[in-house]
Amino acid sequence: MNLFLETADYRDLLKSYYEQRKKEMPLYSYRMMGEKLGLDASYLFRVLQKKHHLPAHALQASKDMLQLSGRSSEYFDLLYAASVTKDPAQKEDLLAKAIALRDVQRHTLQAAELKLLENWWIPAVRAYLELNGGVVNIKQMAKDMCPPITEDQAKEAVEILKDVGLVKKLASGRLALTDAHLTVGGPEKAHAVRNFQKQTLNLAIEALDNVPASERNVSTLMLSVDKEAFEDLGDMAKEFRRLVQKRVDSVKYPDRVVQLSMAFYPVVRMRKK
Repeated sequence: MNLFLETADYRDLLKSYYEQRKKEMPLYSYRMMGEKLGLDASYLFRVLQKKHHLPAHALQASKDMLQLSGRSSEYFDLLYAASVTKDPAQKEDLLAKAIALRDVQRHTLQAAELKLLENWWIPAVRAYLELNGGVVNIKQMAKDMCPPITEDQAKEAVEILKDVGLVKKLASGRLALTDAHLTVGGPEKAHAVRNFQKQTLNLAIEALDNVPASERNVSTLMLSVDKEAFEDLGDMAKEFRRLVQKRVDSVKYPDRVVQLSMAFYPVVRMRKK
């Protein structure tokens, strides 16, 4: 279910769940789903048709069934509260809070687009084009990269971005960005991702010597944690990444391109109990 992108009514999530289960198991019924929620089949049917709302006692069972927790659970609660309230102002406020929890929209890279991850400067060129209003000046672009790249590399990067549709040519001759955020799916993409991450982490190392402290922000922490804390920190890192993306989405006039790298790894071998 596309929980954080399109859904504006909590009942759409329940209906999507029912349709998916029905597809997987043709004998799945409203009665079977209703038993999980403590509802009779006819009442559940009216809920999915948006003629009724879930009773309060079925909320937690619904979230358990949908396997919602943390931010997704809070999102579901806000959608439910917005649906049942009679106060228009309160409804608007609740929906605004729900929207703030949504993920940013991402463009999923296909196999042919993995060339974007071959070299760090290809995504950097894409961001640079946004920075200078889509003006293509290969010589200046190559010089402005940090560290600088060759003009051939800059030219190739622009062509790759056009080929995969992540920039488009305007009538004015300038280039405009399409999808703002990228993600890569599928186990076969792991090697390309690792290679790209190695490049960006090496850039961070080089920045310690080549970039003034006033133009970078590098900090480290050495931590002793247990399994639960380790998992919590991982969740916090994911949430921080989401908040960074949402904050960047609100920037109207960027004046620089930066790379943010977060790394979380062991420096002492785990002891077996």
